[in-house]
Amino acid sequence: MARRPTIKDIARRAGVSESAVSFALNDRPGVSEDTRARVRRVAEELGWQPNSAARALSGERSGAVGLVLARPAHTLGVESFFLQLVSGIQEVLSAGRTALLFQVVDDIDAECALYRRWWAERRVDGVLVVDPRTQDPRPELLARLGLPAVTVGGTGAPGPLSSVWADDARAMARVLDHLHGLGHRRITHIAGLPGLAHTARRIASLQAEAAARGLNPREVRSVVTDYSDAEGAAATRRVLAEPEPPTALVYDNDVMAVAGSAVAAELGIAVPGRLSIVAWDDSALCRVTHPRLTALVRDTAAFGRLAAEELLAVLAGGPPRAREAEQPRLEPRESTAPPPAAN
Repeated sequence: MARRPTIKDIARRAGVSESAVSFALNDRPGVSEDTRARVRRVAEELGWQPNSAARALSGERSGAVGLVLARPAHTLGVESFFLQLVSGIQEVLSAGRTALLFQVVDDIDAECALYRRWWAERRVDGVLVVDPRTQDPRPELLARLGLPAVTVGGTGAPGPLSSVWADDARAMARVLDHLHGLGHRRITHIAGLPGLAHTARRIASLQAEAAARGLNPREVRSVVTDYSDAEGAAATRRVLAEPEPPTALVYDNDVMAVAGSAVAAELGIAVPGRLSIVAWDDSALCRVTHPRLTALVRDTAAFGRLAAEELLAVLAGGPPRAREAEQPRLEPRESTAPPPAAN
């Protein structure tokens, strides 16, 4: 294995002392601008990078931020949301030469243990916290550790951590406006993981919006899943087998919506003739399936960029604050139409 270049190597190549190299690379006074430029040019030619462990021990930043997902691993490979979110995060971090340390764990306890280890080892300068819980130990833990953090997908309410958030309640209202306007009265929400704050918000919003429109609460309901295509399909089979099945299904992600559409086709239930389908997050899957799925469209990469920008602001000494992302818009496509009785 090739040896990592050191400060001594740079000093030898540039013809200066090791202390001069240190001053130049750490942007400290004590060397001329010509020497600083020569040292940095040689460092780049040799492929030198600062040792993050040594920088951490000296009290300097590690140059990395962390992102942990406490979700079933099998649900991540097919969901486009996190891929788009991470791409937006990485776009901002890479511009500032900040690394992203990413890890998947089994549960919230493992995630908290990882934060403690990262803090003790000074592996990261801060973290992005995703999937806020209704009962969430992470904000208090991170505040106690003094590890800078930004919550992604919070409520926008004041708290110990900065947050970026989207108004799930208003988005659900737009979905109900669309379906109710078409004449749907039996609507089932195929929701994501129970315990997640945004799942609870969407369920509560569905009930509130249904009540505001005078709909029967027994006919407008939510069923929780793990976000996977398998559970999305299974939930679809169960509700469509009921004596009075829903005439519209709202899925919490694109993968479950496509799986539900496939189940309807297998059962001979025409979409949208007998069943309307709405996906919470738009993706290429929603646009290439037949019929194309009505979906909530938002710039998920921009959501990731906003989160990364806010974390960098916190690392620069900014105060905790809540920043709202752009509101998603509903794009009606071929998967929604009036229910049979309303035709």
